[in-house]
Amino acid sequence: MKQVLTSEEMRWCDETTIRKHHIPGVQLMERAGQSVVDFLVQQYAPIDQKHFLIVCGKGNNGGDGFVIARLLLEQKASVSVLLIASPKEFKGDAETNYRLLESLHKTGMHRLQIYLYQKNVFNVITKPDVIIDAIFGTGFSRHGGQAGFRITPTNKIIAWINEQHIPVVAVDIPSGVHGTTGVAECAAICADHTVTFAAYKTGLLCNAGKILSGTIHCTDIGIPQSVFGNKKFKTWMAEAEDIVSALPKRFVHAHKYSVGKVLVLAGSTGLTGAAALTSMAAMRAGAGAVVLGTPDSVYPILAKKLTEVMVQPLPSTKEGTIAASAFKELDKKLQWADVVVVGPGLSQHPETQTFVLKLLAMYAGKLLIDADALNAIAAKGLAAFKKSKAEIIVTPHVGECSRLTKIGATEIEMNRIEAARTLAEKIKQTVVLKGVPTVTAAKDGKAFLNSTGNPGMATAGSGDVLSGIIASLWAQGMKAEQAAYCGVWLHGRSGDIGAKKLGERSLIASDLIKYLPAALQGK
Repeated sequence: MKQVLTSEEMRWCDETTIRKHHIPGVQLMERAGQSVVDFLVQQYAPIDQKHFLIVCGKGNNGGDGFVIARLLLEQKASVSVLLIASPKEFKGDAETNYRLLESLHKTGMHRLQIYLYQKNVFNVITKPDVIIDAIFGTGFSRHGGQAGFRITPTNKIIAWINEQHIPVVAVDIPSGVHGTTGVAECAAICADHTVTFAAYKTGLLCNAGKILSGTIHCTDIGIPQSVFGNKKFKTWMAEAEDIVSALPKRFVHAHKYSVGKVLVLAGSTGLTGAAALTSMAAMRAGAGAVVLGTPDSVYPILAKKLTEVMVQPLPSTKEGTIAASAFKELDKKLQWADVVVVGPGLSQHPETQTFVLKLLAMYAGKLLIDADALNAIAAKGLAAFKKSKAEIIVTPHVGECSRLTKIGATEIEMNRIEAARTLAEKIKQTVVLKGVPTVTAAKDGKAFLNSTGNPGMATAGSGDVLSGIIASLWAQGMKAEQAAYCGVWLHGRSGDIGAKKLGERSLIASDLIKYLPAALQGK
C-alpha cells in the first residue's frame, strides 16, 4: 500500500531525516529537484530544445525551483526564473540554492534569465514551453475563507499561469492547494502534472487537490524507510495488487454455505431496485447464498426479478415498508447469516425505523448499515451504537454522516479523512465515508483512501451495489476493514471498466455488477 501523509507529517519526516539520520536539508532539496528534472526529461524531451519558466516563492518550494533551474541548464535547456519575493527574503537551503543559480547568471549564461515580479514582467519573458510551479508547495496553509483574501502578486501570477495554454508541472503540490485537506479557497494552480516527494500527500487526493493536481508522480528523494515506519502514520491508499492478494481463496471442497451467507433486509414500495441491486451485487462478489428479506407487499416484484437470490416476504406496514413485527420472523435467518445488510430502500417509515433500532440493539453478529437504516439511527444519536453487541460497518455518504454526527456537511467534506476517522473511533466500528475519495476508517484510527472510480458512478443505486460487495467479502471471511476497503476499490474499478466501455454519462448501477467479474480478476 502507498503511505499518504499530511503536510505536518511530511514536515516531521523531513526534520527527522535531517536531525536523526544526518542527511542535510540541502541534499534532500537537491534530490527533490533532480527527481523533477528526471520527470521533465522523460516527459518533454528533447529537453535542450525547450524553454522552461520556473516560478519560485521564497520558501523551500522555491528552493526546489532553483535546483530545478540549475539542473535544467545542465541539460542544455533554456530557463527563465520568476521570483515572487526579493532575494533578501530567501533563507536556509533556499538561499543557498538561489546563490548557486545567481552565480551562473552572473557568468553571463545566455540560456538563463532571472526576473523579479513586477507589473509588466510577462511582457518581457519569452513564451515558455513548460511552466514549473514552485511557489508554495505543502507549506501553503491558508484557511479561513474569502474574507481574508486580497489581490496579491502571487494571486495575479497564479491567474496568469492558469490562463496560458502551456503544460504546467507543480512541485510537490499545486500552489494554493492546502497540503492536508486539498481545499483551494482562493487562487490555485491547475497543473497537468504534479511531482510529489517521498509520499503521497492527503491534499493531492481530496477536494480541489484531486482535480488541480493532474497526473501525480511520487518520487523517492532518499528519506529512510524507517522514518515512514512511525506508528503515528495511519493513512494509506490501497492499490490493485493489495486488493487482488487479499481476496478470499475458494477451496476445492467449497459449497454454497461455506463461502459466505448474506441476509439483506431492504426494499419498500417504490424502492425495490435498491434491494435487488444490493442482493445481486453480493452474489456477483462471490457470496454462496443470499437471502433478501423484504416487505410482503413488494415480494412478488422481487421474487420475479431475482433468480439466484432467495426472497423472503416479511410483514409490512400499510405503506409497504417492513413492519416492526418482522423481527420475530427473522430469528432463524439471523442465526444463519454470516453478514446482515440493512438499509437499502427501506424508507423512513417510523415503524420501519423501530425495526432497525431493534435489530441494532439485539443482533450480535456482523451488521452492515446503510442508507435509511443510518437515518433511523441518526434520529437517536451515536449513543445507539454503544448498546449494540454487533460488529458493524457503516457506509454513509456525506449527508448521512452529517446527520449521524451533527457536523455540517461542508465541514465534513473539507476534512473527510479526519471526519471518517473520528466517527470510527467514536462508535468503535468500521466506517466507509462515500465520496471523493471514499475513506474507509477502522476503529484503531487507520484510514484507507480509495484510488478507483469516476464521476459516472454518481448514479442512483451505486451505493446499494457497494453495500452488497462489501457484505459479500465480509461474509467470505475477510476482516471488516479489509472487506470495506477492498469492496470500495472493486466497486470503483467496476465503474472504471464500465465507463471505458460505455462512457461515464451512460453508466448505471447495474453496470457496476456487470463489470464486477473483470474487476475481481484484476483486469
